[in-house]
Amino acid sequence: MTLLTSTRPLTAVHDAALLDLDGVVYIGARPVPAAPEAIGKARAAGMRVAFVTNNAARTPSAIAHRLTAMGIDAAPEEVVTSAEAAARLLAERFPAGSPVLVVGDTGLRVALRRQGLRPVTLAVERPVAVVQGYSPRLGYDQLVEGTLAVAQGALFVASNNDATAPLDRGIQPGNGSMARVIAHATGREPVVAGKPMRPLHEEGVLRTGAVSPLVVGDRLDTDIEGATARGVASMLVLSGVTTPAEAVTAAPPHRPSYLAWDLDGLHHPHPETAVDNGVARCADWVARVDNGTVLLSGDGDRLDGLRAVCAAAWASPDPEGVSPDEALSRLGW
Repeated sequence: MTLLTSTRPLTAVHDAALLDLDGVVYIGARPVPAAPEAIGKARAAGMRVAFVTNNAARTPSAIAHRLTAMGIDAAPEEVVTSAEAAARLLAERFPAGSPVLVVGDTGLRVALRRQGLRPVTLAVERPVAVVQGYSPRLGYDQLVEGTLAVAQGALFVASNNDATAPLDRGIQPGNGSMARVIAHATGREPVVAGKPMRPLHEEGVLRTGAVSPLVVGDRLDTDIEGATARGVASMLVLSGVTTPAEAVTAAPPHRPSYLAWDLDGLHHPHPETAVDNGVARCADWVARVDNGTVLLSGDGDRLDGLRAVCAAAWASPDPEGVSPDEALSRLGW
């Protein structure tokens, strides 16, 4: 497997973009610099857009309002959250009116009510399930109630399992890290509703009517793995949490179809990356693996160099054991 080639901008190849938010469209309270213009240009080119996020804290309406304030046109129906996926999962298992203990924020409560379930806050209310989602206001008391309910037999559902989240001050703990508290205390692993599981991307496809969707994300283990599981193309952007080294050593389910600095990558061709007898070429760069080390020669665009390094490592019998440090240092990383 190697990166895909496109002689045309991706907006001319794919009819819809399923965009992750954190690290792709915005980081904390600020948009990724290229995002507003890139999304506007994509719409103008005829590409449909859905915002598909593992963040369960906010409602679709609140997220759409936030995007609009950043200069990004967005309607609530274009926003698909992991809270909605979690609520749908629970509604398929339990009858209407069932109590569900929320360890999280408003987005989860609203999503549960829309599915006919009853959000509660205390374990003494005997909830049929506990659902946990990211919240910047998550406190010890909520974790205690969730732990007690799961220990009493409630189904444990996590909206998503992201270990980290890129925020204003840097990479911070995500919902997956916080869910470990209840899992460790009870010995019960959560059922995960968000990416890389199928429901979020499936909903995005349904809402856009996409025939050839492109998943765009900054995380290998959620965005890219989710696209791989569904058999659709993906574009990894380097504006969020994934580093070039992590992209180079990615396991097969985590390898993107395309690489880009940010969402502006939607509007450019993607050059051929060819591999022959373990030697990878992209534009004027040549990469190969020698004794577990990626060696890189040539000159030109840094991203083309990274494409060649990824292709050489992915063609190796042991890509996860390959060291890209020397090649990435040559590219300025």
